[in-house]
Amino acid sequence: MSNISKAYLKLVDLAGKSTTNASRLPATEEIQHLWSGVGFGMGGQRYVAPLGEVAEILKLPDFTVVPGVKSWVKGIANVRGRLLPIMDLMGFLQRPSQQQLRNRRLLVIDEGELYSGLLVEELYGMQHFPVDELVEYVEDDHQETQPFIQGGYRKEDELWKVFSLRSIASNPDFLHVAL
Repeated sequence: MSNISKAYLKLVDLAGKSTTNASRLPATEEIQHLWSGVGFGMGGQRYVAPLGEVAEILKLPDFTVVPGVKSWVKGIANVRGRLLPIMDLMGFLQRPSQQQLRNRRLLVIDEGELYSGLLVEELYGMQHFPVDELVEYVEDDHQETQPFIQGGYRKEDELWKVFSLRSIASNPDFLHVAL
C-alpha cells in the first residue's frame, strides 16, 4: 500500500509542477467585425465596391463593338455562354481615363436581369475595414460620381470611397444605352 501512495504522491507532485510551469492561455481578444469589398481605382482615387455587389472580376475579354449606343458602351462579349455588355465606368461618369483599355479590369454586376461588366482603371483586390470606422458622408471630387458614393473608410491615411454598383445598376441613365 505504501507503493501506491508513493506513486500517487509523485503524480500529485508532477501535476502541481506542470500547473505551475504551464504556459498561460492567450488573453482573450475582442473580435473585430470587418466590412469587405473589392478595391479599385479611377482617376488616381481609391474606391471599394461592396463584396456582395461584385459577381466576379475579369480581364477584358475579346468583345464586339455594338453600333448605335453611347460612347461609354464599349461592346459585348461572350463570357461562358452569356452575353456580357462592357461599360466604361469612367466614360459613364464623364471622366477621362489615361489607362489603356487592355490594361483595365472588369467588375461584373449580376443584379436580377442586369448582367454587365464595368471597366475600371486599376484593381486592388479584397479590402477589409473595421465596420465601426465607416465615414458616413464622403465628398467626391467629381459630381457625376457623388450619387454612387455611400461613405468611406480610412486605411493608412488613404480614403477608400464606398462605390455602390447596385445604385449604378438602377440608375436610368446607365440603363438607357441607345443613342
